Amino acid sequence: MTDEIVGNSGQIPTNLRLLLLLEEVAKVGVPVTPAMVNETLGLPKPTIHRLFATAESEGFLQRDIDGRSYSAGRRMRLLATNTLSSEHVRTVRLAVLKSLAVKVGETCNLAIPERDGMFYLDRVETHWPLRIQLPVGTQVPFHCTASGKMYLSTLRPDYLERFLKNTTLEMQTDKTITEPTELRRELEQTRARGYATDDQEFMTGMTAIAVPITDSRGRLLSTLSIHAPELRRDLPDLEGFLSVLQDAASELAAIVNR
Repeated sequence: MTDEIVGNSGQIPTNLRLLLLLEEVAKVGVPVTPAMVNETLGLPKPTIHRLFATAESEGFLQRDIDGRSYSAGRRMRLLATNTLSSEHVRTVRLAVLKSLAVKVGETCNLAIPERDGMFYLDRVETHWPLRIQLPVGTQVPFHCTASGKMYLSTLRPDYLERFLKNTTLEMQTDKTITEPTELRRELEQTRARGYATDDQEFMTGMTAIAVPITDSRGRLLSTLSIHAPELRRDLPDLEGFLSVLQDAASELAAIVNR
């Protein structure tokens, strides 16, 4: 990666160093130490630590609980969200969502993981007067939504255990999974079949199904889901649209990874 921009002197230009550091952190996808990143960048030790300190103080990186590792901070996550929402990308993305909504006849949602839950980035509403209102900008829990469970199923085992140990699985309905052991089993099933479900676990009377949208390395970027009132579509009905949902997710992945 860095070979393409390193000058004849073999040095990374000063004005690119922080950008490349953030790129490396995002590419790895898990908390990393300055030393790990510097295996690629090859900068002087004081320089790499100074860059990390600057990125942390400005909110682009945040320190992990071990005190040594860093991951994406709020400003870096916001930058990613704004990039995904850039006008020309969003125009094509909404066209895919609208086409999917017509095929399934229900509301379609695009969500990304945030620190405390899944964030609704885009949606196309169903034409039915009976619909469930979860507008763009809504944040929903991880443990009881199709999009959230899809995300949790992609976490490394140690990160999932850390999440389960430190999170209260709050009951939203009488079907919400609130026991860590049961949620682990649910996430194992989700991982094995490649899609997640919500059978009235987040909201009484709502069913949903979600699939991942991945980057070129197979990592989850966001989720694509459809939800509906259970009176109109029970869970088996929604699962009947799985192949259509997966095709749309592949289209959206191609847009992001282009």
